[in-house]
Amino acid sequence: MPMLLLPLSVAALTAVYYLGRWLMSGTAGRLPSPALAPAPGSMRGKTVIVTGANSGIGRATAGVLARMQARVILACRDPAAAEEAAREMRQQDRGDGAASGEVLVRQLDLASLASVRSFCQRVVEEEQRLDVLINNAGIFQCPYMKTEDGFEMQFGVNHLGHFLLTNLLLDLLKRSAPSRVVVVSSKLYKYGEINFDDLNSEKSYNKCFGYSRSKLANILFTRELAKRLDGTGVTVNVLHPGIVRTNLGRHISIPLLGQPIFKFMSWAFFKTPEQGAETSVYLATSPEVEGVSGEYFGDCKQEELLPKGMDDAVAKMLWDESAKMVGLNSPL
Repeated sequence: MPMLLLPLSVAALTAVYYLGRWLMSGTAGRLPSPALAPAPGSMRGKTVIVTGANSGIGRATAGVLARMQARVILACRDPAAAEEAAREMRQQDRGDGAASGEVLVRQLDLASLASVRSFCQRVVEEEQRLDVLINNAGIFQCPYMKTEDGFEMQFGVNHLGHFLLTNLLLDLLKRSAPSRVVVVSSKLYKYGEINFDDLNSEKSYNKCFGYSRSKLANILFTRELAKRLDGTGVTVNVLHPGIVRTNLGRHISIPLLGQPIFKFMSWAFFKTPEQGAETSVYLATSPEVEGVSGEYFGDCKQEELLPKGMDDAVAKMLWDESAKMVGLNSPL
């Protein structure tokens, strides 16, 4: 009997732990803030790219921006899923009788540098401006696997793919200034370390620490990019969305007996995708953060980073190594 109860006990303890953390954080069951309700037409005439916009936080973010009448480009690996999301966004009711902004789909596979380059080339050729780039897509705690170019998947998609994407779109962002880059990270960055002797995790790999490392890389990338963009009119900020109900955890195995507890926890206490998208929308649109760059946000407020997230020497080294890995001949 004790052996049969072990998976349930582990799941229950895990659930209780996260429940306690969530309740103490003061954000359990938090409803969207009325102050963050999209202002009709406030993004009219602006073009926004959202990666991973066919589901979860990315889809919610893109939907809000479309309701604000932005021209939204859904940059997604799966065009069919993205087209379905786009159809729903085009049909959504703004509540004032006006149409939502234009929603387009462009294929982007962040696990392929060739796909990233092809996507950016098309954007540069077709778009007159780019006002906001939201680096939202990500993969979470997957088994060890490699991208098309041989990079560990979480580091390759979450960091390197977005690193190349952002760099290749910087000229367009600068021509569109004032413009913004928004990077979605995670509070789990605190468990990550940048090991320059094994950036590709070929010597050792732990899927949890691998994810945390990629999220720490997002933060360090943001800080270094903010320095390099100083005076250009382009700002970049990074955020954590909190614990959100999405399909990001599809690679996590929950014991069968623990699944009802986890589902209850998820529906009762995790944020909805719409709530998880609030800080992304805030950083993409709010006049309150105009001119703010290189900062870390949560729940639409600036937050402090651990020292590892503010190590400028490591950030500079990571930038240089990343540029070599993706073949960026003339990084910013």
